[in-house]
Amino acid sequence: MKWRFRLLFSLIVALQLSFNTAAIDPLVIKGSKFFNSKTKKQFFFKGVDYQPRSHDSRTNLDPLSEVDACLRDAKILKELNVNSIRVYETDYNLNHDKCMAALEEAGIYVILDIATPLYSINRNTPFWDVSLYDNFKKKVDAFAKYPNVVAFLIGNEITNDRLTTPASAFVKASLRDIKTYIKANNYNVYVGYADNDDEEIRVSLINYFNCGDDPMSRADFYGINTYRWCGPKTTYESSGYAEMSEPLKGYSIPVMITEYGCNTVRPRNFNEVSAVYGENMIGIYSGGFVYEYSQEENDYGIVKITNGKAEKLPDFYELKKMYTIEPSSQTTFDSYNPSLKVSECPQITEFWKVKSKILPPTPSIEYCNCMADTFKCSTSQPSQNGKSLSNSEKSLGKVVDYICGTVPCNDTSTDTLRGIYGPMSFCSPLQKANYIINKKFLAENEGSSACSYNTINTSINKDPKVKELSICNKFSKQIDLKPSLESTPPKNDPPKKKSNSHSTKPGTTLQLALICFVLMFIKYVF
Repeated sequence: MKWRFRLLFSLIVALQLSFNTAAIDPLVIKGSKFFNSKTKKQFFFKGVDYQPRSHDSRTNLDPLSEVDACLRDAKILKELNVNSIRVYETDYNLNHDKCMAALEEAGIYVILDIATPLYSINRNTPFWDVSLYDNFKKKVDAFAKYPNVVAFLIGNEITNDRLTTPASAFVKASLRDIKTYIKANNYNVYVGYADNDDEEIRVSLINYFNCGDDPMSRADFYGINTYRWCGPKTTYESSGYAEMSEPLKGYSIPVMITEYGCNTVRPRNFNEVSAVYGENMIGIYSGGFVYEYSQEENDYGIVKITNGKAEKLPDFYELKKMYTIEPSSQTTFDSYNPSLKVSECPQITEFWKVKSKILPPTPSIEYCNCMADTFKCSTSQPSQNGKSLSNSEKSLGKVVDYICGTVPCNDTSTDTLRGIYGPMSFCSPLQKANYIINKKFLAENEGSSACSYNTINTSINKDPKVKELSICNKFSKQIDLKPSLESTPPKNDPPKKKSNSHSTKPGTTLQLALICFVLMFIKYVF
């Protein structure tokens, strides 16, 4: 009889372990390195950039929402010896459960770009406002729940030359606010930034995203998109990799190559992989991501997708061979005790136009809405409509420009060179325009002619809901940090009851089998 109890006890223990075992181990950052939190070994990303476009009759550019294509590609990625992918464009409104579960079961971690073409910081006319903040938070909410989502990229090559350095101030503000949001909601994900390896500004960018006293304003890791290494005869020195690595020695956060794989010399033999995971680089870099998975017009693909079928190109087999290389690092979480310092902030120069220690404020929708409730003169016509401006939007812009030539508009403007950011600078374009229109109206003693323009429709409200703008000041620091997607069902899913689980986890089949076996054992043996 004792053997029956022993066997039953063993089965129950196995069942308990199956519930506690995830298909993929969490990754953690310590100093300038990633580690597997279970094995304590240093982790290196051996990845590809994954963004198939317009191959599977899809109606969107979110590859993680296309279940059949994702299940197909997860198997191919596993064959490639990949342990991670970077995905540029996703839609938080869609469902990603099955794809993310398939990638998790294949042992593949995911790094996601937060921004999309419609919601991103514009390098030429940068701003960080309530709309972008809301969309970025929703992206985090939609993906942070998946165990294999390691991190988000807050921006990709937004500052890409000396003329666009002011944009970095707004990127860093978004980094601060999204990291704060992640911490408030106990999400176990990191946030980094990827640059374009521009010679004039790269050192300033490297330092900028790792400087300052506030840890929320510093990136958790740093990415570099680089195509320096070209051809089979290139070396660590001749490629420029040695030069690229120099300012990263002693860097206090992890660095990875978020894009690489020059295609000017064919076929690509990817011999740079041996350097990325070799002794010259593993002390600084945590691996990288080859650009890219699918064959597109730019001719970087390693897989060609036609009518739902994936054909492995010669580059696939070259990369597969190189991805058998294992880094020789013996560093473990417990043995690694870094004493690294954060970077010095870059000074203003002809190449860097940002006062580094001052950032734009955190957007507050409550403050903006309160401000809008004070207006006595305003317009209701839209101030922004997609990428191109309509005639009405252009007309409103001209009115605003005219007014700002007669009254100060500092409250809605920004100046990265001096580190000045107006208290309304994060409000919507329409709210800012109305603030300026209303300001002129008040300055001209609220005469009816002061609220009349030939090219836009305006109206006068003699009894606004909020009487004084100063009343709104209490909302300027009131930031909504609650998850934003709790009651938003995915668009492509039918209505369903709430569940504590976001998907059928890998291992569920094993758990069900063990439960059935235990029940049968009890029924027929006892």
